[in-house]
Amino acid sequence: MTITLLLLACLLTCAGQVAQKYAVESWRGLESGIALKLRSPWLWLALLCLGLGLLVWLLVLQRLEVSIAYPMLSLNFVLITLVARYLFKENIDLRHWCGVGLVIAGVVLLGQHA
Repeated sequence: MTITLLLLACLLTCAGQVAQKYAVESWRGLESGIALKLRSPWLWLALLCLGLGLLVWLLVLQRLEVSIAYPMLSLNFVLITLVARYLFKENIDLRHWCGVGLVIAGVVLLGQHA
């Protein structure tokens, strides 16, 4: 159950970050005023996902030591890299992929203590 909650917190946070990206992309060409920007459904989706992610994260912290739980959030780097590559068509170089591999190795090592 704890691992499921941890993965859900990561997914919600990642979804919130993707929605943030779409929100700022939708603001291109708009006036600098905030009123139009506040109408962006992407902004509200980002706030919803990040808010839910926070609530799930609190449940994770009830079940895991913070020294184990917090580094597990580095899975977000992996998820966001995949989203950047496949959804936003960004070029990811070999050094970046090696870093992603190291993050995964670190999560696996920490996960053995959970």
